[in-house]
Amino acid sequence: MRDELISAIRDALTAVGVPSPDVVELERPGRREHGAFSTNVALASAKAAGRPPRELAADLVARLEADPPPFVQRVEVAGPGFVNFHLDDAWLHQVLRSVVDAGESWGSGTAGTGSRVLVEYVSANPTGPVHAGHARGAVYGDSLARILRAVGHEVDEEFYVNDRGVQMQVFAASLAARAAGEEPPEGGYQGDYITEWAAEMPADADPLTWGEARALLDQREVLGELGVSFDDWFSERRMVHTGAIDTTLEDLRARGVVDDADGAVWLRSTEFGDDKDRVLVKSDGEVTYLLPDIAYHRDKFARGYDLLVDVWGADHHGYVPRMRAAIEALGHDPASFEVVITQLVRLERGGEEVRISKRSGDLITLRDLIGEVGPDAVRLTYLLQSVDSPQTVDLDVVVAQSNENPVYYVQMANARLRSIDRVAAERGLERLPLASVDLSVLVAERELEVLRVLELLPEVVELAARERAPHKVTTWVRDLAAAVHGFYHDCPVLHPDTPDELRQARWWLAAAASTGLQVGLELLGVSAPEQL
Repeated sequence: MRDELISAIRDALTAVGVPSPDVVELERPGRREHGAFSTNVALASAKAAGRPPRELAADLVARLEADPPPFVQRVEVAGPGFVNFHLDDAWLHQVLRSVVDAGESWGSGTAGTGSRVLVEYVSANPTGPVHAGHARGAVYGDSLARILRAVGHEVDEEFYVNDRGVQMQVFAASLAARAAGEEPPEGGYQGDYITEWAAEMPADADPLTWGEARALLDQREVLGELGVSFDDWFSERRMVHTGAIDTTLEDLRARGVVDDADGAVWLRSTEFGDDKDRVLVKSDGEVTYLLPDIAYHRDKFARGYDLLVDVWGADHHGYVPRMRAAIEALGHDPASFEVVITQLVRLERGGEEVRISKRSGDLITLRDLIGEVGPDAVRLTYLLQSVDSPQTVDLDVVVAQSNENPVYYVQMANARLRSIDRVAAERGLERLPLASVDLSVLVAERELEVLRVLELLPEVVELAARERAPHKVTTWVRDLAAAVHGFYHDCPVLHPDTPDELRQARWWLAAAASTGLQVGLELLGVSAPEQL
């Protein structure tokens, strides 16, 4: 419908002798009485046309009324020069047919076709279980990858294993101490999992090697329970063994962007927008965290990706400018590197905060959280709002079997829709082919609202992909669930008093709505059960 209207607007501009702009804005008015769509094209083009906006808008309306696009009932001038389109309800009936025809591909697009994207997320240190705080980045990264694929991008997902450095030595020393029946060293890891894993560790095992393997096994398992998997678990030590870190430093030297001063090696990152130059190799010869990270991203680009999307925790915010400077220093467009910062999550139970700390031992693992509320609840709850704002999660609400629980509310909407088929089968009722069903009988506001929400999905998915915002899909799913609950309550499908013609149309509407819910939930990695 949007494409039809935009095409008609461009034709009308040409007919009145006004060049069509590169982009024709088409918005949805906040109030339904103002129409289904509205454009500001007369305001945007008035200066170039040398005409008052309302006058130009009036000419456009005249042209559009003379040769109206399909389903357009009325076109009007509004305000200082907006053009509003009022549509016949039949356009929404066509939406139903489009959803049924598209099936699981409803909402998909082609905006990302030809682009290779690597999404790196979670990347927790291999020093213990993934905790509940990591879950936000995990479900965000996985859902973002799903959405990017839906608009045509070729997407890979990667976990960066930071298995080199001091924290690994401290972790190994903590395991060794517990295995010997001693307290971990000062600053070591205190969690119960250290004691449990130390008891599993063979007496002749190297605590570093065995501990890393044990942590990665645990992380893979629990993320798998959440529906999160990766194309590669990229080891930092792998780069050490292949010489990639040394090669990266040589590359930077060849590009003339490093200096040797005070016995250290510096990246001249201020030349690329950073607030100060950064040390790559310290005076004692030890590389800083930055150099392996640069080598890692250099490797990503070498693998042919057009866009790198990194999902980092809130404590890495200050690291972004230096990494972007390093990307540019390597000769890459900084726009090909994006960082999404996930803000902290506060877990509450009984009104009290539940603290998360891997080292102190105050640890709610992701495994614990999944065991308590289930993977669907974890995923949808963490995707309710934008990751760039802090989030508070009330565990008591998440486990409640009530409409206050957004997961239950959405899944119950789909279960209600799917129950129609089961009950119909029990009664021996048959749904006719859609082509033979008269959809014009769908005129009730509850019916039309379901269709209005369904029509939005392709637009929502494209926006969520462009803005890296899976929560927009979550909002859409909840809106559709609300419309479905209203429809189910007020528009009986199988009631004996429902005329057969209306029953068939509503039955197909229920099927289309279920398709929409399943597509939306799949983009979020949440199941759509047929029964609850």
